[in-house]
Amino acid sequence: MDQKYYPHDQRPQNALKAASEWLLGAVKLPQAKSVILEYHAAAREAEGNPVAQASARAIGQCASTIHSTQHCIGLAFYGAIAVAYEQLGKDTPFAEIEECAAQECEHMEGALRAVAVENEQNPAKTNWKC
Repeated sequence: MDQKYYPHDQRPQNALKAASEWLLGAVKLPQAKSVILEYHAAAREAEGNPVAQASARAIGQCASTIHSTQHCIGLAFYGAIAVAYEQLGKDTPFAEIEECAAQECEHMEGALRAVAVENEQNPAKTNWKC
């Protein structure tokens, strides 16, 4: 989350560090999850500041992928919404925010396709439950 929103808040770094430490085997999942959940609280605290709130949700979802790969979609969704609010402002009609976020998602998709591995030997197996 941009430092101009929470200049002394270490929860973003703590959440991502906890996720990394779990991936390295340095901490157990319950320890990492408790730190990540502390960061989810930052989104609730950012009520009224949609850029900060969406940014907090994006980082929280990103860190949460360690226990459920389905959380990865939250990074794209909330990240795109954060970009849209940052560019257009919180008083912009939501239809315009949504359109800007959709364009940001298209940019993300393009970036992912540019680095995608064709015929991946070990593709991710995510059940999207849809």
